Amino acid sequence: MTVYSFASGPSALPREVVAELASDVAGYGGSELSALELPFSEGMFSDVLAEAERDLRALLGVPPNYRILFLQGGASAQFALLPMNLAGRGRHCEYVLGGHWSRRAAAEASRAADVWVVASGDGCSLPDPKSWRRSSDAAYCHYTTNETADGLQFHALPDPSDVPLVSDMTADLLTRVLSVERFGLIYASAQKNLGAAGLTLVIVREDLLGRARQDIPSPFDYTRQAEAGSKINTPPTFAVLVAHRMLRWLRNNGGVAAAENRSKAKCATLHEVIDSDDFYRCPASLPHRSRINVCFRVSSPRAEELFLDEAKANGLVHLNGHRDVGGLRASLYNGVSEEAVDALAAFMTDFKRRRG
Repeated sequence: MTVYSFASGPSALPREVVAELASDVAGYGGSELSALELPFSEGMFSDVLAEAERDLRALLGVPPNYRILFLQGGASAQFALLPMNLAGRGRHCEYVLGGHWSRRAAAEASRAADVWVVASGDGCSLPDPKSWRRSSDAAYCHYTTNETADGLQFHALPDPSDVPLVSDMTADLLTRVLSVERFGLIYASAQKNLGAAGLTLVIVREDLLGRARQDIPSPFDYTRQAEAGSKINTPPTFAVLVAHRMLRWLRNNGGVAAAENRSKAKCATLHEVIDSDDFYRCPASLPHRSRINVCFRVSSPRAEELFLDEAKANGLVHLNGHRDVGGLRASLYNGVSEEAVDALAAFMTDFKRRRG
């Protein structure tokens, strides 16, 4: 039986990428060294890091005045590191509360800086960017493009401003075409669309460097990491290699534009089943539905338990919703195939026929 994972992270990987990584672990680049044994400061790993950066720049069209950092830890670590790097002392930071993860980001940032909430969602929809109560003197304005727990996604960018726009794109980076130059800083954990947990990408405009607090430890200082080529401390070498393989896979499969088309198609396949009648229900309002995390409910908690049990028996796993939200969720990151989504849609249709 084929098993398909719809986990919120770490995500499924394309089969060919898994095969490459298995070969890399056995002996990287035809050598007798495993990819797990590559020294980070020289030789083959330096080439991996450089190639990963080149591919990311090519896929996203990253302008030359932006630095790309490959850092340890997840996006949650950046919640605190952002104000420590960008706010200095005495400047406030603006936050848009669209869902679970943006609220977490704001709460963590408030331990290091003065946080102003400029807009809030209602759990089923996101605040229109035109309604954000932005100031002209904030250190930055932060929002989360895709709320994985709530199944919500911003589909339009805020208007340009003199205040740098900062975004957590952990869930949807590399799933749609993006104008990087509209942002001062973008960050994303790798375990959604780039494979393994433990790596976080930070794409930061050069003029925002040099603003860190003096007491920030060197491994967490964006400026020092930029100067050291992400090697102030040992980077998560294998997670970087997984990201490198995924970036190359994306380039070989049509780039970000093709990934966006696949994302739209996968989401539409599931919503065609969900919206066909009232057996399934999607809490997210139509204009703000996430293409990446399809959250839905059935009639009762018991019915949801049956759904999860029967789905697992059919090789469809990791469909439970976030623990703080509940319900059901299918995460459709780049590594989740259209074949997997078709199998889930067929099961959902059959489950509805039998249990409706």
